[in-house]
Amino acid sequence: MEEKNLTVALASDHGGYALKETLKAHLESKGISVEDFGCHSTESCDYPVFAENAARAVADGKCRLGVVVCTTGIGVSMVANKVKGVRCALCHEPWSAQMTRRHNDANMLAIGAGCTGPNLAKEILDAFLSYEFEGGRHQRRVDLIKEVETR
Repeated sequence: MEEKNLTVALASDHGGYALKETLKAHLESKGISVEDFGCHSTESCDYPVFAENAARAVADGKCRLGVVVCTTGIGVSMVANKVKGVRCALCHEPWSAQMTRRHNDANMLAIGAGCTGPNLAKEILDAFLSYEFEGGRHQRRVDLIKEVETR
């Protein structure tokens, strides 16, 4: 993926705050712009607020891709996937992150900070950013996913 003009939306809850900050620094070290939708501390908070804001930024085109983090990654992925136009994948290793970009045209990545250490999380994020949607036979399936949103 060409990193020029790429802005990534980031969001977390208190359980994912430290990992979000690690991923933010990682992205910025690569020259990738980041829009941080919070949270901004380890103080207890409600992840749906932050995950929704990041997902809306992706759906609206303000950010090309998004990353959401909570302790398991499950809650933030559920929230992100409620926003029309978002295809958020919870990934625990780089291969899934690669394949969800290539075959599902995922535009958001969810990571569980309680399950994924910072080095692996950076590898997952790098894999997610390194691939584009292949289209072809996969386009039909992505179109079917989009149809579900309108039912």
